[in-house]
Amino acid sequence: MKDNRKVIIWLLTGCVLIFIMVVVGGITRLTHSGLSISNYKLISGTIPPLNEVEWQEAFELYKQYPEYQKLNTSFTLEDFKDIYFWEWLHRVIGRFIGLVFIIPFLFFLITKQLSSSTIKKSIILLVLGGFQGFLGWYMVKSGLVDRPDVSHYRLAMHLSTAFITFAYTLWVALDLIYPNRKEIDRSFRNLVRVTMGILMIQIIWGAFVAGLDAGWIHNHWPLMNDGKFIHETVTIEQTPVWKNFVEGKSGVQFVHRTLAYFVVGSIALLWFRSRRLVLTVLQKQALNLSMVLVLLQFMLGVFTLLLQVPVWLGVLHQVMAFFLLASLTFTLHRFTK
Repeated sequence: MKDNRKVIIWLLTGCVLIFIMVVVGGITRLTHSGLSISNYKLISGTIPPLNEVEWQEAFELYKQYPEYQKLNTSFTLEDFKDIYFWEWLHRVIGRFIGLVFIIPFLFFLITKQLSSSTIKKSIILLVLGGFQGFLGWYMVKSGLVDRPDVSHYRLAMHLSTAFITFAYTLWVALDLIYPNRKEIDRSFRNLVRVTMGILMIQIIWGAFVAGLDAGWIHNHWPLMNDGKFIHETVTIEQTPVWKNFVEGKSGVQFVHRTLAYFVVGSIALLWFRSRRLVLTVLQKQALNLSMVLVLLQFMLGVFTLLLQVPVWLGVLHQVMAFFLLASLTFTLHRFTK
């Protein structure tokens, strides 16, 4: 029988590894470690510096780029080692994920353990994984030219692609775990799709907030500084006005904190509307889980803002976004043929 238990385990293992990758990526971003490795070596880059001479060479290379020259001139070799570790670990996990996807895929392909449908979906996953790796390189490159930080647009592409790759991997696994077709309520399914779209937009703006360090301003809730729902800085940092909402720190934070209400509201709407439907146990569980997770995520977002983004809380906020996307992916799958 094709698409057996081994294939499902392979896909779910990929989900777990992508989750770990996102967690380490969040730590890398919050500790400002992402530009510590300025040269990209696909194979030899897997091995970190092994002695003081190699460490000094890596440090001297780091000194040639804007982050050291403009922000970290006081860094010692030990400081450099701290930030190097997280970026190195992030890249090593990325390479490991590639091997975990490619080698079993070839094995399953050669031994004819995949259906034609799963082969097509697996090829899409491989393309997404390769594109994700390219975006990581493309993102880091933006911080090595004249500004000591990566482009928040490229960061958002890198992060959102990771989330999409995870969601699609989970979807393919769910197709194999639950192969039977089912009757669905199309209008409710479409509402779940809209909700997932809103969540993905929120994830993108969350990446904007991280990329612009916009979480370190307006550390008040429910209003911004000076007790205002829309602080005057929201619309005056950039020109024309619309640029404030994609490039201004205040504007980007305003969008992210406002979209949070829409995410909670849309999932709450799903939950209340589902009360009128005849649901399976799994459908009920998926919706209940999504409702619980979105409330937890909202509270985490508030505390992350109020406490000025401590690393552990910023990472936990990102992790909860991951869980929320997983629960909505599962919800949509349960309401889709």
